Amino acid sequence: MHYIPFLSTLVTLAFAAAVFRRYLQRRGPHLLIWTIGLLWYGLGTLSEVILGLTFSGLVLKLWYLSGAMLTAAWLGQGTLHLLVRRGRVAWALTGVLAAVSVLAAALVLLAPLAPAAASYQVAQPISSQYKDILTRSGGILALTILLNIYGTLTMVGGAIYSAFIFWRKRVLFNRMIGNILIAAGALAPAMGGSFIKIGLVDMLYLTELVGAVLMYIGFLQATTAQATEVAPVPSQ
Repeated sequence: MHYIPFLSTLVTLAFAAAVFRRYLQRRGPHLLIWTIGLLWYGLGTLSEVILGLTFSGLVLKLWYLSGAMLTAAWLGQGTLHLLVRRGRVAWALTGVLAAVSVLAAALVLLAPLAPAAASYQVAQPISSQYKDILTRSGGILALTILLNIYGTLTMVGGAIYSAFIFWRKRVLFNRMIGNILIAAGALAPAMGGSFIKIGLVDMLYLTELVGAVLMYIGFLQATTAQATEVAPVPSQ
């Protein structure tokens, strides 16, 4: 299972590079913010790679901050910019999210480590040990819940809404399928959190990889130019 975070990191960084390359071509703010969200995703999986080799309190905190708090929120913020293009609502919420992210980073980085850190086992997934090592205050827990709810509603809800619009208008079938895959990929890591609660801690790594792959495929599908169908010329 420790090889899976390495694969997830490679997929996520390739995904982030593809989105940023499209941003350089199209200059859409949603693409830039998606890139930020994917970098948070990659930082989380890279932290799992490092923690599978050795223990670092800083890496543990970065893993929690990126994976448990910021990834979903920033990916969802990118989707919000895609759907809400009029006025300054999206930019105002981006400013709020940036301020909350700074607060979350300060709380997590300043959080003390419990004595259990001395008995950390690299052979065990970090998802099965972090609760005993990282002291999470009420503020950290509240922000974790708030950011994940916001990220899920904006990203998954936005992708489902976009897919519904394309389905209703019977246009751009590839984008409809792409948005469905993106929504499924965004939900996959959340399912990993549910597996942790029932004791299947190894499943988090697998759901992160599945989520990254599904979202990447969905992005490629949604951004692929669909050939225009040409009506056949009627015979005389």
